[in-house]
Amino acid sequence: MQRIVIIGGHGKVALHLAGLLADRGDEATSVIRNPDQAGDIERAGGTPLVLDVAAAGVEAMAEAFAGADAIVWSAGAGGGDADRTYAVDRDAAQRAVDAASQAGVRRFVMVSWIGSTPDHGVDPDDAFFAYADAKLAADDHLRASDLDWTILGPGTLTDESATGRITTAPQGKAEVGRADVAAVAAAVLVQPATIGRFIRFGAGDTLIAEAVVDGASRAEG
Repeated sequence: MQRIVIIGGHGKVALHLAGLLADRGDEATSVIRNPDQAGDIERAGGTPLVLDVAAAGVEAMAEAFAGADAIVWSAGAGGGDADRTYAVDRDAAQRAVDAASQAGVRRFVMVSWIGSTPDHGVDPDDAFFAYADAKLAADDHLRASDLDWTILGPGTLTDESATGRITTAPQGKAEVGRADVAAVAAAVLVQPATIGRFIRFGAGDTLIAEAVVDGASRAEG
């Protein structure tokens, strides 16, 4: 059994992931800001941990991560206010990386987005730019760390039912269900070949366990 800390624990991907981890015998500790969400975490199969990562410093995060085997970042500001986006998607994510290193938690999986590259092409005047810029900064900070990292780049998220299949050679916006994104996160946690890789993916026909290995072989570090 491994203890996995999921940051952004009340998000749809995170709730799916908590259930998948519980089903395979792991312990999912789901970090949430609002204590009223604890019941949802427990029903999903996780153990709630109340911590506002947007306000918490590295020391507080490291204390929360102590004894964990891996961290999964699945938090996000949800768009809208650019300051809030930078505070969560960049600054808090970077502190989480530093805290994992301080706590001695080597494995870190970052849920990012399919376009998180320096040439993402989002215009600075576009409302989406803050998100794209913040995610790239967080991803680059993780890449530069001493952690055993994997960055996931799913396409446009949907609420479709889990299929258990994806493609790591996505085209266009590459829609993919949140349930399958959670399954990819669960799969890479136990697949060493995905360490040091940015895996872009969308809905497809390849079983996830096979796809992540194929994606790791073609992915950039």
